[in-house]
Amino acid sequence: MRGTDETSRSLFRYVDLEARIPARHPLRKIRQCVNDAPPSLDAEFEMF
Repeated sequence: MRGTDETSRSLFRYVDLEARIPARHPLRKIRQCVNDAPPSLDAEFEMF
């Protein structure tokens, strides 16, 4: 494509997920568990 394509902007929609998921939603607890897991497993992975 040459030049600017003004029509492609309408193809994408950027949404702030933090604003869409309520503070007390269960996904927030799950996310915290998933984020905390890798550092606690470092010793296990270093064995390989």
